[in-house]
Amino acid sequence: MLSKAKTLKGYQLDSLDGEIGKVKEFYFDDRHWTIRYLVADTGNWIPGMQVLISPYSLVSVIKEEQQIAIDLTKKQIEDSPSLNSDKPVSRQFEEAYYGYYGWPMYWDGPYMWGYYPYIVRDREKWKESAKGEKAWDPHLRSTHEVTGYHIQAADGEIGHVEDFVIDDETWAIRYLIIETQNWWPGKKVLVSPQWIESVSWSESKVFVNISREIIR
Repeated sequence: MLSKAKTLKGYQLDSLDGEIGKVKEFYFDDRHWTIRYLVADTGNWIPGMQVLISPYSLVSVIKEEQQIAIDLTKKQIEDSPSLNSDKPVSRQFEEAYYGYYGWPMYWDGPYMWGYYPYIVRDREKWKESAKGEKAWDPHLRSTHEVTGYHIQAADGEIGHVEDFVIDDETWAIRYLIIETQNWWPGKKVLVSPQWIESVSWSESKVFVNISREIIR
């Protein structure tokens, strides 16, 4: 099912033994444009720690009740590798995080989730994967940070990123929602990550390889 990132923001996060907080934002990678972590606002439960929840532990998104079920206990989350709230997600942290939970590392294979194009939770299947491709280095960005980035088509700017459309089964970002402002007043368009040619993080700009007319 497809959901807007801003719609999921504020959803209650329910662990195996109680609520841990609410959805704050998401971290995604700039290769597969897939959500790698959900950032939890835990209130005063774990102050000073940025609590990240991997889609590997997300059981279901219950829209009617605005809840996301997590297959972890509070103790597991509290004892997981710590990431200060003012620090970016590093490869060193990710290796420790994935090692702690025993999940296959998503950057060790050619597909969206390593050796699979979707999340596989069956540990027996993980053992069947033979590593044959060099691991890639993910660069994670937050949906909060990229919201507002300008979108540059092949022949001019079309607007800025307003939101993201997320597939809550594979946790891939299917579309960027673009507010077109002065180019096409009163309209919003969807841009697929497959159209994205490059991203200038220093300029806060996303370049797509199609024309404004095709987008229109």
